[in-house]
Amino acid sequence: MNCCWRELLELLPPWLRESMGSEMQACNPREIRLRLGQMVQVVTQQGEWYPTCRRVGKGDIEYALNIASRFSAYAAQSVAQGYITGRGGHRIGLCGECIVQNGVVTGIKELRSLCIRVARDIPGLADDLHPALAEGSLLILGPPGSGKTTLLRDLIRQISDGRQEQIGVVDQRSELFPVTSDGFQFDTGSRTDVLTGAEKASGIELLLRSMGPKWIAVDEVSAMEDCITLEQCGYCGVRFLATAHAWTPEDLESRPVYRRLLRTGMFKTAIWLKEDQTYTAKRLKCV
Repeated sequence: MNCCWRELLELLPPWLRESMGSEMQACNPREIRLRLGQMVQVVTQQGEWYPTCRRVGKGDIEYALNIASRFSAYAAQSVAQGYITGRGGHRIGLCGECIVQNGVVTGIKELRSLCIRVARDIPGLADDLHPALAEGSLLILGPPGSGKTTLLRDLIRQISDGRQEQIGVVDQRSELFPVTSDGFQFDTGSRTDVLTGAEKASGIELLLRSMGPKWIAVDEVSAMEDCITLEQCGYCGVRFLATAHAWTPEDLESRPVYRRLLRTGMFKTAIWLKEDQTYTAKRLKCV
């Protein structure tokens, strides 16, 4: 497993970094949660761990956010969707007092909780899924934290290097393939083109026009606009890899935003990830 441990430790206040730095890789954290006035909670595959008795202060939350945003007050305080992505692809979820304008959340202030989701890269994780890729577009399903992004990242490499096919990636939050001035922090594959920062719908159309991919990969399809774009571009002959929040394939079928996609028949297979991060493949049917 690969992880940008240095970038993860940089997000932590110095006192916390010193407390758990030597044990970080050994405990293999999935999440690190900082809540104002509470002890730091580390979530692992085995359970929960509280590395120190010191409680989180307002300055600790501000420190982590400043590092993640590279000290940009605009980036830190105007995240309407409730997250910011730090170096290494680690996503920091935000919770506090919402800024609302005309009934729409435009940002978050007075932050009281942070959830740092640790980005992981596991080469070879999708080795068993080559037969599913041969059938057509593939949808990865699972609850939050089940490993959808990690599996998607390796499936992209399986297509790029294993099947030797061109694939474009819409990496809206720079979580799939975080990049620095030195290049990508995770291996993308030799036939992969990564578009960073674009909204999914516009990014898909841009890649289709500019790069001529056989496949396009996107993480977390959730809006009707995304589904409409997938459907329209699917008629152009491109195949898709996509993830979606759903507990089961049946759960997916019950949601109007996804039923539109299922009716097209473009997604042939669903990979269902369970909470223990194991997965099974299931043939999708039109609804």
